[in-house]
Amino acid sequence: MVSPGAYGRSGERGDDMTEKSSPIIRARGLSRRYALPRETPFSPRRENVALAPTDLDVAEGSALGVIGESGSGKSTLIRLLLGLDRPTEGTVEFAGRPVDAGARARSLHWLRRQTGVVFQDPYASLDPRMSVEQIVAEPLWALGIEGDRSARVREVLEDVGLEPAMASRHPHEFSGGQRQRIALARAIAHRPRVLVGDEPLSALDVTVRAQILRLLADLRRRDGLTLVLVSHDVGVVQSLCDAVAVMKDGSLVEHGPTDDVLLRPQHAYTRRLLASIPVIDPTSE
Repeated sequence: MVSPGAYGRSGERGDDMTEKSSPIIRARGLSRRYALPRETPFSPRRENVALAPTDLDVAEGSALGVIGESGSGKSTLIRLLLGLDRPTEGTVEFAGRPVDAGARARSLHWLRRQTGVVFQDPYASLDPRMSVEQIVAEPLWALGIEGDRSARVREVLEDVGLEPAMASRHPHEFSGGQRQRIALARAIAHRPRVLVGDEPLSALDVTVRAQILRLLADLRRRDGLTLVLVSHDVGVVQSLCDAVAVMKDGSLVEHGPTDDVLLRPQHAYTRRLLASIPVIDPTSE
């Protein structure tokens, strides 16, 4: 179970601001179903419900953690919120503007300009043929952002704790933690309003994970980023996020402030999920 002492920094994370802010992301009745092959030509049609109808608001400047077991629908939800997949039903709005995932890619440039994404594997998400400068500058030229792109690359590398001189090197020359810093630099190079992390820390060791966690908290505080974090690590969500959404079998079963959900869970699944977290007995030898 999560201990109360591990949380208790809600004042530092700006909960008052979260309560007063209007949603930057609003989902209503959002669902995703996939057709399954028929067992025989005469069998009834079958569907896999990846996401049941879901309502969700993400307040601007807040940090939302999305937790649940593998296959619970977390990544499906994120893809729909980012306009990377088209919902079967329901709507998504970003800053009051409808997100049409079925539109042509260029018509969603406005959404790509407002969002940045960091994925789980810091090596697979980086093109090994590209230099760090090319990788970090990729969203700048892809979105047609004018200005001194080399200067912006140097600036953002410093922001994530890397030397600007590293810009000429390639991903294989870096450690896993450094590669994730490069991925983070790429995600924030175009100054997005929302940063999404899909298990961005799970492939890292404990020490590096703590460093990236502090970096995310610092960037959020400095730049006023809205953060949406998918994670299996409840401790990471507890230390960084204002609110938590708990998913099970494609359904949002519990959603609320982090203290309430993690310390006083109402849903039976949330209680089971938290009870499954290993706890070290400090009195044991």
